[in-house]
Amino acid sequence: MKNNTVKNESITRLEDDFAQWYTDVCLKAELMDYSSVKGFIIYRPYGYAIWERIQSYLNDRFQKTGHENVYMPMVIPESLFNKEKEHVEGFAPETLIATIGGKNKIEDPLIIRPTSEVLFCEHYAKIISSYRDLPKLYNQWCSVVRWEKTTRPFLRGSEFLWQEGHTMHESEVEARHETLAMLEIYDELGKDLLAIPFVKGRKTDKEKFSGAEETYSIEALMHDGKALQSGTTHYFGQGFCKAFDISYQSKEGKLEHPYQTSWGVSTRLIGSIIMVHGDDNGLVLPPYVAPIQVIVIPIAQQKPGVIPAARKVCEALKQAGLRVKIDESEKTPGYKFADWEMKGVPVRLEIGPRDIENNVCVLAKRNTGEKISVSQDGLVETINNLLKTIHHEMYEKAHRFLLDHIKEVRSIEELKAVVDQGGYAKMMWCGDQACEDKIKELTNATARCMPFNQIEFDDVCPICGKKAHKVVLFAKAY
Repeated sequence: MKNNTVKNESITRLEDDFAQWYTDVCLKAELMDYSSVKGFIIYRPYGYAIWERIQSYLNDRFQKTGHENVYMPMVIPESLFNKEKEHVEGFAPETLIATIGGKNKIEDPLIIRPTSEVLFCEHYAKIISSYRDLPKLYNQWCSVVRWEKTTRPFLRGSEFLWQEGHTMHESEVEARHETLAMLEIYDELGKDLLAIPFVKGRKTDKEKFSGAEETYSIEALMHDGKALQSGTTHYFGQGFCKAFDISYQSKEGKLEHPYQTSWGVSTRLIGSIIMVHGDDNGLVLPPYVAPIQVIVIPIAQQKPGVIPAARKVCEALKQAGLRVKIDESEKTPGYKFADWEMKGVPVRLEIGPRDIENNVCVLAKRNTGEKISVSQDGLVETINNLLKTIHHEMYEKAHRFLLDHIKEVRSIEELKAVVDQGGYAKMMWCGDQACEDKIKELTNATARCMPFNQIEFDDVCPICGKKAHKVVLFAKAY
């Protein structure tokens, strides 16, 4: 297996300036463009198509588990938003507020939704009255607005696309099960579609969602060693339900508050795909999330029979359900190769006069650059097997990188060394927020999660020297 060694000169070298490389890829691969308002990006067709693949996977999983899609208004009256104190305090610095409608002042200013807990709670208070109304398993696909100071395409925007699930349950056990079951679906999204291994676990109280009793997350590790929170699930208990007076009559005839959850992933998953898999030639897309899985390039296309043969191959692959495109433009093959490599298409299929004569074609793997000559007989099966291999190779490469960048630390000096180099510092923690704050102050690293596999490797917190009983992963993060 050989690696791509040719560098695309239209983008910054990944090792020279990772941030600029990322921006270059976003633009050159035609995933997005900037709008006239900071933090509000244009999702170009190729970038939006990746999001649609993620939507399709999750919609299928959600519907199989009994969830239904709904849509809530994009504005929240300030008076309604203020009903849950802790939630409001968490989001107040990021809210965009409309105070004028037409030419008139709005008496109850409208907050452009930063998240939709209060909207769902207002609705649930109207439609839940009996245990027979539970559970309520709703999901919403929408955009939200958070007035961020520092923005970056897909990773942190003033507006971004996401899905947010909001569910109500009769029992605490059922709600807690929902919280962890949805986290598992997100983890499987990484394995099945994105070829990204996630670390999953519980957030510390400092890092949990405003208004939640417990927050769980999936965390991805980028090529530069920084973590990216890629999805979260929240167990709310009954806090919001009490604040919004949501209650139901139980089987025993008592008035009870239901138990609530919330969970979501966003278009920052596109950012994780770029930064986990990309290289100096641009995007490297996992096969099952790629909008185009195979790009067909006719070689010496001006010669008789080449274009018809390329179209025939293309149509056969399409009929088999593969996402295929043919590039018949008059650009040189070399230009086409670089262009489609930039867009990260998993497989390039080359076919020219000699290939037609020999009933073969050439397949090039985007993830390794390897080229193989294959028979046109059984081509569909060959390519399906190749896509499966590419997905496995990409996942395993990312998994090895993850495991190589988790280091146990027993002192603040070791912790600083690990997070400065890039990766997760695995530390025993006493549980005091003061130690979290100290780590942030000294290293700019935060607690990403307390992983589920809590295997203790020491009994002392290296920050304060007190007894430690929790394993936490610290890292710098986006």
